[in-house]
Amino acid sequence: MSELIKQLTEEQLIEVKRQMEIYKQGVQDIIPLEDLEKKVAKSVLENRPLKIKLGLDPSAPDVHLGHTVVLKKMKQFQDNGHIIQLLIGDFTGKIGDPTGKSIARKPLTDEEVKYNATTYFEQFGKVMDMDKVELHYNSEWLSKLNFEDVVQLAGKITVARLMERDDFEERIALGKPISLHEFFYPLMQGYDSVVLECDIELGGTDQHFNILMGRHFQEKFGKEKQVAMLMPLLEGLDGVEKMSKSKKNYIGIDESPQEMYGKAMSIPDELMNKYFELITDFSPEQIAEIKKNLESGELHPRDAKMLLGKTIVKMYHGEEAAKKAEQQFVSVFQKGAVPDEIPVADWKGNKEVLILELLVTLDLLSSKSEARRMIDNRGVKINGDRVEDTGMLVTIKDGLVIQVGKRKFVKIKL
Repeated sequence: MSELIKQLTEEQLIEVKRQMEIYKQGVQDIIPLEDLEKKVAKSVLENRPLKIKLGLDPSAPDVHLGHTVVLKKMKQFQDNGHIIQLLIGDFTGKIGDPTGKSIARKPLTDEEVKYNATTYFEQFGKVMDMDKVELHYNSEWLSKLNFEDVVQLAGKITVARLMERDDFEERIALGKPISLHEFFYPLMQGYDSVVLECDIELGGTDQHFNILMGRHFQEKFGKEKQVAMLMPLLEGLDGVEKMSKSKKNYIGIDESPQEMYGKAMSIPDELMNKYFELITDFSPEQIAEIKKNLESGELHPRDAKMLLGKTIVKMYHGEEAAKKAEQQFVSVFQKGAVPDEIPVADWKGNKEVLILELLVTLDLLSSKSEARRMIDNRGVKINGDRVEDTGMLVTIKDGLVIQVGKRKFVKIKL
């Protein structure tokens, strides 16, 4: 590194340090850190952009804030003129990544892969400039490998190394089966890095093993090894589990401004600093100031959360939508008013219906037992009046407003 540093002008050295400070912010691990600095220095010296890879197995097309942790880091590289390589695993997606799975994942069809990939592109455009992104599909090279190629690829890694994966070890310990094809997933992901000749691969900490496979296979093929940059996993609204649509603890980037803001207000206090750091464009100095003011009591957690909610909405819907979402929250949730804009449901059923059936029919709650619990917990209102009786018979009228919890409203139209 010293020889490379000596070749840099003072201005170039400042640029390397500037970029490194940006890239290190909010990252869980960089493997190895010194290689990242070398690559950035060489890029500045030669005026050559780095190739930054993000692999996507398009199995869940709805992008939430947890996904944007990695995307925003990619955007930082893009803003500094580096090449973003988005790799759609249309071939590997039909096999399924076993990461974190106690059983093999169900393979995707060609139609599902195509639909999910298209949805990803549309949503990623809210974070990155997609006109400046290289899009790749690994079927371009993986589908062309013959059996001899596959055997030679498998010969470049040991079974012992593959068994280092935590999920494989756990499944063996529990007596659960592992199909042979699952061992090939990390091999193929590593081979993707060989083909793309990427300098850096990003992913969550749960992709640690797969991303290191890229370094392994690049070395085996005589290429310069990529740097693994691992981003922390963002806990969801429950404050415990990783943000996930299946766990219903997520904020989707395609959700309405009001829904986004309302969900942001339910983020646990202890996670606010992490959210500010990982999903907003706030500078390290601004985040440090927020943290200091929270600890001193100068900034109330509610006010910090309102700032976070407004920031999130502004990022994906604009300034005006953020202001309206904040105003509605203050009006509805702090002053008890009814929102100006309420979803309308055309009612075609009976003029009298049991409250439990009404709540389920309007999709306000998923089951009668859940509706019963919500009423018992004093969480249901009709035209502002709290429902106390789970056996209540509701007379359906035009304009009737049903409210469940703090954020769900429906107006009935006859």
